[in-house]
Amino acid sequence: MLIVSASFFVHHLSFAQTLSPAARVSLITYGPGADDISSVFGHTEIRFTDPMLGLDKDYSFGGFDYRADYFIIKFLRGTLPYNLTVHNIYQVLYYYQQTNRSVREQVLNLSPTQRQRLLTALEENYLPQNREYRYKFYYDNCSTRPRDMIVQACGDSLTIPSRSRMTGKSYRDLMNDYLGEMPWYQLGMNLAIGHPSDEQTDGWRAMYLPEQLFDQFAHSTLRQANGQIVPLVSGTQTIFEPQHTFRQQVSILFDPDVVFAILGVLVALFTIRRYKVAGKVDGWFDRLLFGIVGFLGWFLLVLWLIRDDGVTGWNPTLLYLMPFHLPLIFWATSSTATARRRTIYFSLTALLILLGILFSKIPGGFDVLFPLTLLVRCIVNMQPVRQAYRTPARID
Repeated sequence: MLIVSASFFVHHLSFAQTLSPAARVSLITYGPGADDISSVFGHTEIRFTDPMLGLDKDYSFGGFDYRADYFIIKFLRGTLPYNLTVHNIYQVLYYYQQTNRSVREQVLNLSPTQRQRLLTALEENYLPQNREYRYKFYYDNCSTRPRDMIVQACGDSLTIPSRSRMTGKSYRDLMNDYLGEMPWYQLGMNLAIGHPSDEQTDGWRAMYLPEQLFDQFAHSTLRQANGQIVPLVSGTQTIFEPQHTFRQQVSILFDPDVVFAILGVLVALFTIRRYKVAGKVDGWFDRLLFGIVGFLGWFLLVLWLIRDDGVTGWNPTLLYLMPFHLPLIFWATSSTATARRRTIYFSLTALLILLGILFSKIPGGFDVLFPLTLLVRCIVNMQPVRQAYRTPARID
């Protein structure tokens, strides 16, 4: 009890601290990493130093607990609580050096009143009842929170010239700029996100990425009390410059485009051979293929329904990854299925596949190669039977 009481007392003193004229506030931007998907977009923190008070604190809105109950479910739903953490930059610098990530500092030209206002707001956010927040990938994250805190502290004296300027890129485009060297992560994330990710961004929205925040703050200005316009950033320094190394590339045989191109060719050859030589359309193969498609579709549909940030909604990939193939494919290819039933089912499936190819915006060739693979199976199953027409292939 004494320890807990003392910690609250110390924190209260910290909350009530008044910065000296020598205090400095800066924005710390950590470059993208390659160790895991959570590091690939970089990170932002707000740093306060005051030599008169012996103060050196970094405020980070990127903390979360891997050990949280139902971690995976909360992560998929977008309800995993993130929190504000406080540390000294030298406590984490070794990690960024070891992972070869850049560390840059922008000293902000804030007035003493603005610095104090920002510190007070951050300390209030760090109170136990306030430090958790609902992370939202594009809209509320470790970059947008520092942006909002600094903007609020500066008020209408801050001007960000690019704030309303369109970037010419969507949320998805900006995201994919960081995923080019991680093709399987890129494919997975693009499969999961839907139409809201294709909304075009202006400068304000683009600052969901730390490097965008860094660049736009570098060109922003502040109006001082005497009316003078000064740069928001008074100086920039590189705390750690990463070594230029060649990242290990995914082997071409394991590149998603190559993998799905090979899959498409194998499926086409198998289909043609069985149809032309044996006169068969293998129902078991369709049940396997479209059963997997249905399972993936249900997963994407559940993501759409359970996430509360909206980024997985209205997903056009569901047109060809149709969840209802599981279980309808078993109905369409059963031993009692008529040629008419198969024709109607696979004709509608083919139409949805073509619409999916038209509207899907996944980079690379997946959203053409894989749908075309499915289309091959649809075509071979479309066997209308009319008088004086040939006998359809057997469905096994």
